[in-house]
Amino acid sequence: MPAILIDADACPVVNETIRIAKQHGFRCVLICDTTHEMHRDGAETIIVSKGADAVDFVLVNRVQKNDIVVTQDYGLAAMVLAKNGHPIDQNGRRYTDDNIDQLLYARHNAQRIRMGGGRLRGPKKRSKENDEKFEKSLQKLCKEVNTMLSE
Repeated sequence: MPAILIDADACPVVNETIRIAKQHGFRCVLICDTTHEMHRDGAETIIVSKGADAVDFVLVNRVQKNDIVVTQDYGLAAMVLAKNGHPIDQNGRRYTDDNIDQLLYARHNAQRIRMGGGRLRGPKKRSKENDEKFEKSLQKLCKEVNTMLSE
């Protein structure tokens, strides 16, 4: 059975993901650290020790081919792609082999600016449109994965 794994630390679309996973017959797994512990009906929860990238390491070790991973972490998304998984962010953007290098490069440049004392504008406030876009994109991705698995 395919799974949707959620990098659940500060993920704003946990409930939406669980609902869509259930609709499409996917197991849903929340992975979070002890400071963000959460439990939801319809999902398995894995709690990991607090630490830099602790959730990422557990998640990438659990992901299987064709699993879907909800994350906003570009580095984790790159590792999921390497394992033939399907990463998607909380706004519905799918990470692909075609866009991941550019995203990682932009992250690197932003880190350089911040380390040099520069400031960058943070993300916009989350909107209902963000949730709708995410749900539409995840629905489509679930259908695509189920089609791949049935062929």
